Amino acid sequence: MALAILQARTSSSRLPGKVLRPLLGRAMILRELDRLKECREITRLVLATSTDSTDDELAQTVEAAGYDVYRGSLDDVLGRYYHCAQRYMPTHVVRLTGDCPVIDPHIVDRVIAQHVAKHNDYTSTTERFPDGLDTEVMTYAALEKAYQEAALPSEREHVTLYIRRHPERFRVGAVDCAEDYGAMRWTVDEPQDFALIEKIYERLYPQHPDFAMEDILTLFREDETLAHINQGIMRNEGLKKSIAAEKVL
Repeated sequence: MALAILQARTSSSRLPGKVLRPLLGRAMILRELDRLKECREITRLVLATSTDSTDDELAQTVEAAGYDVYRGSLDDVLGRYYHCAQRYMPTHVVRLTGDCPVIDPHIVDRVIAQHVAKHNDYTSTTERFPDGLDTEVMTYAALEKAYQEAALPSEREHVTLYIRRHPERFRVGAVDCAEDYGAMRWTVDEPQDFALIEKIYERLYPQHPDFAMEDILTLFREDETLAHINQGIMRNEGLKKSIAAEKVL
């Protein structure tokens, strides 16, 4: 069984409430869940948010749309994942984040399939994919070990950091992109990011609601101005800030 856990919260520091922003008339988080629902390798899909009152509307919105919701710790996201997974006891856990409304189900399926075929403890996309298509898969056993052993705040906040820091303890694999599109940014952390995603949806969704990575790449080739909308924003800025803060301490 592959359990996909989509983590999201409303109290984003850079763009508060982004997950509930309307994207062609539907909350951004629901757009992402709708896309993930098309994954063939996912057995169960659940949103994992916090018990904080700021996430009440998020939980209600997702439940009203017919999706499962788990609520746990706001800051200990690793703990939130582990306790959510405990409820379902899957063989594999897929980690996804709620700021990726153009996530590609084909890529998610590819990562899960390779993870299972190679008997890995952890498998992820590389940074040669556009930022916003990130997919991570781990065994339940690997998640449990990380939950039990991770001690640093950054390792509790960033779910798979402990696993990635200890490749000698886990069988780790990766799914690479044929070409390097790592400079492209299709995630939502800043207002400029959302502006780009809106344009992608406006141009592609009405005629092709199940658009994939290749469709977006074609759109970018046809309109080179799109790439400039959110240019210059650092990839994985939140993770880098967490690690830098620990070094200061």
